[in-house]
Amino acid sequence: MRTVLLNGTVFTGYAKLENCGVYIEDDGTIGDIFNMKRYDQKNFPKDTIPVDVKDCYIMPGFIDSHIHGIGGYGTEDDRVESILGMSERLADFGVTRFQPTIYTDTPEQMIKGIKAIVQAMGHEKGAIINGVNLEGPFISPKRIGAQAPEGVKEVDLDLFHTFLEAGEGHIVCMTVAPELKHMRALALEARKAGVVLLAGHTDATYENIIEGMQCGILHSTHFFNAMSRLHHRNPGTVGAIMIQTNMCCEIICDGVHVHPELVKLLLREKPIDNIVLITDALKPTKQRSGELLANRVPAVLSHEGAFISKENEDLFLGSSLTMLQGIKNLTEWGISLSDAVQMSSTNPARIYSINKVGSIIPEYKADLTILNKDLELKALFIEGKLIRDRLS
Repeated sequence: MRTVLLNGTVFTGYAKLENCGVYIEDDGTIGDIFNMKRYDQKNFPKDTIPVDVKDCYIMPGFIDSHIHGIGGYGTEDDRVESILGMSERLADFGVTRFQPTIYTDTPEQMIKGIKAIVQAMGHEKGAIINGVNLEGPFISPKRIGAQAPEGVKEVDLDLFHTFLEAGEGHIVCMTVAPELKHMRALALEARKAGVVLLAGHTDATYENIIEGMQCGILHSTHFFNAMSRLHHRNPGTVGAIMIQTNMCCEIICDGVHVHPELVKLLLREKPIDNIVLITDALKPTKQRSGELLANRVPAVLSHEGAFISKENEDLFLGSSLTMLQGIKNLTEWGISLSDAVQMSSTNPARIYSINKVGSIIPEYKADLTILNKDLELKALFIEGKLIRDRLS
């Protein structure tokens, strides 16, 4: 179905274009971006459907590259139905692509999770699954966070290849601790397999991070959280990521996991191209009813907006953030909407080599999120198909 979106402000991922429109071809790709001053219905095929977005923002669909669950559905369930439930619920918050993220657990449990995600691919009714995100298990026992201690492993290449086999080519990324023995060998195998390694849940020194970068570990998991701190005699993981501008990093912009002023500091010190907004959201995020369980642990939602253990209030389990709320938070903190779009769409698409998404460019897939001036979702297109319509 050919569609032309009219009277919008277009954020391409690299530029902001006022009073513009976007033409969507019948194959679900972007045909043109044009200024409304030169719009003429006669320039488009007769069966093109015009849609007035009424001065809304048209931006690339959000890509949540690190998420464990939402709406009562989560990767911990090891069920295809739960992964597909995540897909449908994520569409309500402007997400067009996502990477279901598996916690560190026993190899058997992680393999079950991997297989469930792979089996769900191609059956989504909402956001499209880009592939599997493995948060571990080759992480530091000193920086476990909410991961299962019994799942933490030393580097094991045979186990890595078992994960690859279960993933059938769909393992996209893995969180690792760069200081572990044999990490270089793992990094080289990961590069061959096209798996992006992220430094996270790590007690690495500054030197460990530099060594990791030399073998291709150029991204990092939920920056500031579950990693060695900045110290004036040892910059640690936090210092290394801040100092090394080529190092990419995820950031949870819920205002709880990272103070807003530190997010703003990060954007001053690091190129915007290398910062990725994530949710790290858990299964009970936006859950409508029932017991709250996060990684199979009873949880409560703190007044600040993060999930904490019901039995241990000092243990953060993860975030209740959505990508849409993350965008709102960034703009409330004084960060431009253009930068927020890059962080939520353009950057993850580039880092994870997601073909022809993340930007509004001719011939790219028409994954589009449309928000009004209050940053409320008004419409969502995935590969040119209208998935959510709240424009009327």
